Amino acid sequence: MLIAHTRDTMSDIYLDALKIRNQVFVIEQNVPLELEIDQYEAHTVHFVLYDEQRQPLATVRLLPKENQTMKVQRMAVLNEHRQKGLGKVIMDAAEDFAKEQGYQQLVLGAQLTAVPFYERLGYQAEGDIFLDAEIEHVAMTKEV
Repeated sequence: MLIAHTRDTMSDIYLDALKIRNQVFVIEQNVPLELEIDQYEAHTVHFVLYDEQRQPLATVRLLPKENQTMKVQRMAVLNEHRQKGLGKVIMDAAEDFAKEQGYQQLVLGAQLTAVPFYERLGYQAEGDIFLDAEIEHVAMTKEV
């Protein structure tokens, strides 16, 4: 396995991240493409997890916020590669990156179906359920 990251929205890494996000969010979850690709693309760090044949399997992005906080966004694993621990692998890499950059807190909006996954990673739910792209989410945080 290889994990690569980039801020360059013209890079192959970014394009691989978009392929995964398109498959998971746009095709599987019916999120409109204009909501999936947003104004923060150039301001985030995009991570992609590759297999030994350099096939992209999972992605996540980090958006720097205020007060030593980064927002975890667009975490996705291709359907045929779920339940193999890859989500944890890419999240661990993103968390390590945030910590190395001096960030102390990670925040995210988790789809309700993903809350147990994030809880196993040490995130805690906060506040009420909200809709994002017509999908129920809850805010979660973790100190790193």
